[in-house]
Amino acid sequence: MTISKVLTAVVSCATALMLVHIIPDLLSVKTRELFLKNKAAELDREMGMIRTQEETGRHVRMLTQEIRSTLDRRTILNTTLVELGKTLELEECTLWMPTRNGLELQLSHTLRQQNPVPMTIPIHHPTIKQVFSSHRAMVISPNSPVAMTRPRTGKYMAGDVVGMRVPLLHLNNFHIRDWPDPAKRPYALMVLMLPSDSARRWHVHELELVEVVAEQVAVALSHAAILEESIRARDLLMERIVALDTARREAESAVVARNKFLAVMNHEMRTPTHLIIGLSSLLQETDLSPEQRSMVETIAKSANLLGTLVNDVLDLSKLEDGSLKLDTCTFSLRDLFQEALNLVKPIASVKKLSLSLHIDPSLPEFAKGDDKRLLQITLNVIGNALKYTKEGNVSLIVCLERKDFLRDPHGPEFLVAPGDDHFFIRVQVRDTGLGISAADMPKLFNQFMQSDSSPRTYGTTGIGLAICKRFVNLMEGHIWVESQGVGKGSTVAFIVKLHSPDQMQEMSRTMNMLRPNSVNRSDFTGLKVLVVDDNMVNRMVTKGLLSQLGCDVFTVGSGREAMLALSQHGHAFKVLFVDIWTPEVDGFEVAIRVKEKYSIESERPLMVAVTTSTDSTMRDRCFSVGMDGVLLKPFSLEKMKNMLAELLGRGLVLS
Repeated sequence: MTISKVLTAVVSCATALMLVHIIPDLLSVKTRELFLKNKAAELDREMGMIRTQEETGRHVRMLTQEIRSTLDRRTILNTTLVELGKTLELEECTLWMPTRNGLELQLSHTLRQQNPVPMTIPIHHPTIKQVFSSHRAMVISPNSPVAMTRPRTGKYMAGDVVGMRVPLLHLNNFHIRDWPDPAKRPYALMVLMLPSDSARRWHVHELELVEVVAEQVAVALSHAAILEESIRARDLLMERIVALDTARREAESAVVARNKFLAVMNHEMRTPTHLIIGLSSLLQETDLSPEQRSMVETIAKSANLLGTLVNDVLDLSKLEDGSLKLDTCTFSLRDLFQEALNLVKPIASVKKLSLSLHIDPSLPEFAKGDDKRLLQITLNVIGNALKYTKEGNVSLIVCLERKDFLRDPHGPEFLVAPGDDHFFIRVQVRDTGLGISAADMPKLFNQFMQSDSSPRTYGTTGIGLAICKRFVNLMEGHIWVESQGVGKGSTVAFIVKLHSPDQMQEMSRTMNMLRPNSVNRSDFTGLKVLVVDDNMVNRMVTKGLLSQLGCDVFTVGSGREAMLALSQHGHAFKVLFVDIWTPEVDGFEVAIRVKEKYSIESERPLMVAVTTSTDSTMRDRCFSVGMDGVLLKPFSLEKMKNMLAELLGRGLVLS
């Protein structure tokens, strides 16, 4: 027994000694087992977080794609709230937009309600100022006014609330008139609320998700605002295009109406003016007492002034609508300015003024341009000089324009560039008259404006120089006035561009000028003339003018009567004066029938169209139907004589 006990004790000691070494190992294994269990739990949590983040990221990408797929502002905001509510399992999500005055935030969109009840919160509220001061998502108090939109279920603990600012693109895009601080961008406010009575709290990755979504929403809203602005600009542009098109059609209708009115007024105004000028020119050829002759001359001058005024008004209207074109032909420069001087000599002699003409010897003999407009400009300028000069002299100076000449001190720099086929001439009219003050200079070329230094007793209409300026511009030139002041006279100068005529044209013109008795013939005794006019007084005036020149005149009142007279009298008539607007058969039809009736050109009577129209297309039409000349009403005895002399000069009339 003793031995057994001893052996048992030895075994027990040995076992105890072995346990001393085994127990730490057993404890170490248990510790490792606990450590591994903890690590496995942590890995499980991390995997869950990763899966959650991946799911969140997928939702963010889907949300971003949904937001970017549309450019409608309301769709973007509704999609954002719905997707955030699904992803973050929110109880409520709202969006607050600035009001028009920028002083308040108004509830715009909610997750639970399609049309939320209007609510506003001052923008200076501490909670809003706190959120707007940071670009990060911030946890705010559940009792904040912006969180009072959550459903009321009677639960005693409200879920956590996060506020996030959303930058807006521009004040105008969101109809914000008075943002408190224009230097800062306006913001909208996004409020996200977790479910009530839950222990859930906001995680960092969820806040980051909110921040990313807010940035995407801001970008999408910016694009939507730009699109809306483009659409508004397009709509506004379309409205303006429609308005402009309507205005254009109205303007075109107004131009057509004005042209019709001018055509009627042209005829109606020229007809009585023609009668006055024609009858007064006939009266001047009769035996009159000095007092009667003075009155008749006054009537003639007044009628000529009225005719000039009518021409100026019609020309001005054509210049304004751009329908007036230059009528280019080859003419003699020296003859043109000499003719201008001859036309105003009677006025100068009555006022006892000295009138002189100086033409530079280097000036070309012939030029190609609109001689009638150039003559009109010259006569207008000389007429003004004579009108405003009581004593002294008026000089007309014509020369080639050169670069070393002085320029207009009050106008823009005008440079001339002479070439092989064109040249520039300078025309100056100097007088010793009233002069012009510096303050009145800008008014001279305005329509219906007179200088304050010119008395109204001169009867100025205020459109002569305005028309001259338009004509000079058409001729690619420049016109200006120089004066040392009131009472010191003035100088009107203008430069126009003319073309060099062809050599063959110049030779033909020279031969015509050298032909004897070409344009100076004034003896028309026995020349048989037929006058066609529906107006009895016009027929009487035209017959009287032709009879005064020695013509044998026969008158009819219509185109049909004219054709009958030609059939009855055979080849007796040498010249026909045909009014264009005769009843039944007009002047154009008469010309066509006359050409058909007389197959031999030498047997055909010459036809002169009598019209009140100054339109160049009317002249072209007259010549195209066979007319040999065009006589514009009103005309005087002198104009009638010049017309017949021109026909004789071309060898067209054989009396």
